Amino acid sequence: MKSMGRRGFLAASTALGAGAGLSAYAAVSATDGNKNPDKTADIALRDRDLPFIGTEETFSTPTLLKLNSINQDHIAFLEEIGLSDLGQRRIGDMDAGGLNVQILSAHTPSVQNVSGQRGIDLAYRLNRQLVDGPIAKYPGRFKAFATLPLQSPEAAADELERSVREDGFVGALTNGHIAKKYLDHPDFEPVLARAVALDVPIYLHPGYPADEVFKIYYSTTRSKYTEEYQDYIFSGSGYGWHQEVLTQCIRMITYGVFDRFPKLKIIIGHMGEGLPFYYERIVNDMGEPTEDSLEKPIGQYFQDNFWVTTSAFPQTELLDLLLKYISVDRVMFATDYPFADIKEQTDWFRGVDLPREDKEKIAFRNAEKLFRMKVPVK
Repeated sequence: MKSMGRRGFLAASTALGAGAGLSAYAAVSATDGNKNPDKTADIALRDRDLPFIGTEETFSTPTLLKLNSINQDHIAFLEEIGLSDLGQRRIGDMDAGGLNVQILSAHTPSVQNVSGQRGIDLAYRLNRQLVDGPIAKYPGRFKAFATLPLQSPEAAADELERSVREDGFVGALTNGHIAKKYLDHPDFEPVLARAVALDVPIYLHPGYPADEVFKIYYSTTRSKYTEEYQDYIFSGSGYGWHQEVLTQCIRMITYGVFDRFPKLKIIIGHMGEGLPFYYERIVNDMGEPTEDSLEKPIGQYFQDNFWVTTSAFPQTELLDLLLKYISVDRVMFATDYPFADIKEQTDWFRGVDLPREDKEKIAFRNAEKLFRMKVPVK
């Protein structure tokens, strides 16, 4: 594996936040502008009053940066883009893009690799840091998903309940496998049961693969063709993350999680993590093998138990495909800040050609309903 300097890492690391480049809205507008500048101007001015709730917005802390970064260059990059800023820089970016509220979640993989009492204590401290910090300092601008010590499931269930009841958190966010187990494993039933009892969702964010999987799928012995950041991104935002989440969703359905917990609410990001592309294939090919074991047709679980966010995928053709299979009542806006630009994505969505009622649902109303919250009046 070749060595990598800070400059090389920073040049390549924009890929760590999927979709951080030019938005589809901007690209289409630029092309259309050559043909019909008046139409482009109309699109740019459309729905400027539309409020937004960002449902996948990431933060970190010095402790998390040290815990979850691959090297010092990585930490420097994450600090440079403002991942650990929970003050005026973040608020300024939200205001510039017209993002009214961010629902904060901890930097992947959060504390999922920390076991025992240390993991329990760290999760509690991270949650309290948000309450005592940005949530208190900027009333109405921030909500949060709880960080959970998932290697201790009973303690994780307790921390979920404490953070929801005492601190007003809106659910929890997980990051891929937990010590080589997914949420369909019996170990995590206390967490799922508590989420149902509290009537709050769990956001399935991607996580990095287990070492054995990484070596088989995402690395090579041919040093000419690999760099440290390349393999890391290949297994993450560049490809692996999205397959990993969709795999976990199908596992949860086919292994009966939603039959045991029919009111469990699950959120997935990144325009469905490939689900719109694979939807018909999954439903058609997995329908017959599961018809005797599951209580409902496999496709029905996607309609009954899942919500999807647009995070970092400002592409109208993907949104159109998503809405072909998932109700507009189950789609929510997100930016994936700070890995993707807020204004690019709010501008993109303002320009999307959907009825105003549907745009309001995606931009903020579905989130208000799911999280039992209101966009603050400015």
